[in-house]
Amino acid sequence: MPPNPALLKLGYAPDDRVVIFHADDLGMCQATVDGCADLFRAGTLGSASVMLPCAWAPSALALAHELPGADLGVHLTLTSEWTAARWAPLSGGAGGLTDEAGYLHRTVEAVWAGARPAAVGREIAAQIDRALAWGLPVSHVDSHMGTVAHPALLHRAVRVALARGLLPVLPRLDRAGWHANGLSAPQAAGAALVTRALEAKGVPLVDEFVMMPLDEGGDHLPILERMLLALKPGLTHFILHPARDTPELRAVAGDWAGRVANHAAFLDPRLPGILAASGVRVTTYRPLRALLRRRR
Repeated sequence: MPPNPALLKLGYAPDDRVVIFHADDLGMCQATVDGCADLFRAGTLGSASVMLPCAWAPSALALAHELPGADLGVHLTLTSEWTAARWAPLSGGAGGLTDEAGYLHRTVEAVWAGARPAAVGREIAAQIDRALAWGLPVSHVDSHMGTVAHPALLHRAVRVALARGLLPVLPRLDRAGWHANGLSAPQAAGAALVTRALEAKGVPLVDEFVMMPLDEGGDHLPILERMLLALKPGLTHFILHPARDTPELRAVAGDWAGRVANHAAFLDPRLPGILAASGVRVTTYRPLRALLRRRR
């Protein structure tokens, strides 16, 4: 694909490697709020997104007041995957949004099979509008577990975000790229049409999504170093799931060890040197949202 026009508009060269370190799942539990706060204060995290249906989402507002430099988004949440802690939609359970227990479905596939697109659109709007009503300084909108990637849902999420002046976080993938990321061939074709049309309209997109591992604990700093060195030219949405090691986190999340290891790697005093040696540039979604506002 040609160089990312958003990269060039931000003043970078076509071969620059620019990364947005982005923490998912802010507000899922207290450990995620404290974990993100640690990294924001350390200066190693620039962006994060909030799960509005979750119990600790209101604490993100306090975090925004304490750390006005934190770039925050809405982590559109259409699934509730854990057993010990679950959450329900903000817009009610109509339209196939919930399972038999009244919570959001556990899997992406269950959402795609059972939720009506119109109901998903209402839930997306409810989550974004709650964040804005709370006064969260929202710059962008992304998707928990990638659920809105289905073409029947994707255009609704994009429409709601753009109507509120928020940047929908999406990769510049062609049909083969979407297919490689788990969509069926027809779904991939539909998603590629959406993203191609958005870029043609001047909506900034990122080139690639990468994610720190969650399936293992231990020392993640060597993994982080390898990932940084392997980054391709362009804008990369670099996902991490930082959380403090607490009894609550261990009770809620089966992948708690990976989250704790993500957190530790981004607090490691060796990280600034590794980042400098990698040659990677760092930004947030705020400059990209500014591009969105200037389009046309």
